[in-house]
Amino acid sequence: MYAAVCEAKESGVNNIDEYIREQAASLKAARPTAVNLAWAVNRQLEIISAADGIDNKIRAALEEARTICEDDVEQCRAIGRFGAEIIKEISEKKSGEPVNILTHCNAGWLATVDFGTATAPIYQAVQDGIDVHVWVDETRPRNQGAKLTAFELTQEGVPNTLIVDNVGGHLMQQGMVDIVIVGSDRTTYTGDVANKIGTYLKALAAADNNIPFYVALPSSTIDWQIEDGVKNIPIEQRDPAEVLLVDAVVGNKVVEVNIAGKGTKAANYAFDVTPSRLVTGLITERGVCAASAEGTLGLFPEKQDELS
Repeated sequence: MYAAVCEAKESGVNNIDEYIREQAASLKAARPTAVNLAWAVNRQLEIISAADGIDNKIRAALEEARTICEDDVEQCRAIGRFGAEIIKEISEKKSGEPVNILTHCNAGWLATVDFGTATAPIYQAVQDGIDVHVWVDETRPRNQGAKLTAFELTQEGVPNTLIVDNVGGHLMQQGMVDIVIVGSDRTTYTGDVANKIGTYLKALAAADNNIPFYVALPSSTIDWQIEDGVKNIPIEQRDPAEVLLVDAVVGNKVVEVNIAGKGTKAANYAFDVTPSRLVTGLITERGVCAASAEGTLGLFPEKQDELS
């Protein structure tokens, strides 16, 4: 948002506030499913609008951006501490044998400022001396798991194995998964979770095999206006080319490779919604709660007035 202010200064527009509001609307429209993007943009808008003059607006936006950044790091740390306790309990039941964790998409330090959300409990558990192993879904079609999560975990020295998205159910049937931890792009206050496409299928498989399914998220990801996520969370549809093409490394170059026949049509739904009944619990910066209105309001009672 402060970048938009700088651009406004350079462009010499007459009405800075109007220009910023237009840029903010465009930014929020780019990610209709994710609620914390809109949360951050609206927070910046309030700060920018209250400041007088371009220089003060830029300064205020920069300071607020730094505050959001620092808060994000602390929230992820807290999510890690609370989530690691769950992993510790499983480790104790397994007499110290490695805890096998399955995750989907990327919700690590490459997606946040540091530590991540779904990966924060993993990092904390490792720091606490708990043996873990992570099954990393490739997460088609953008392959965030293959490109980002596997890389990140390897850089941190966390044992991990990349799998194709459809392997998770088999691993669960064979007792090779102890817990599923995923992130969230939007979670209703009633506990319905919108996350990267394919998350719902993992939750179904986890429920069928009595495997705990947790969602790690900062409170900025909770939508206090939507009650029924399945019906009301907007699902972003992206360019079909993402399904039809994959990136390949040829020599030192990354090239796009067509994996479908000429004329093939594709649909690219970017997210799905996992109903609260399939979610064991939500791991937030204030603690772990049930995926329900009672659970979220128990941790965030001040949000009662925001319910629609």
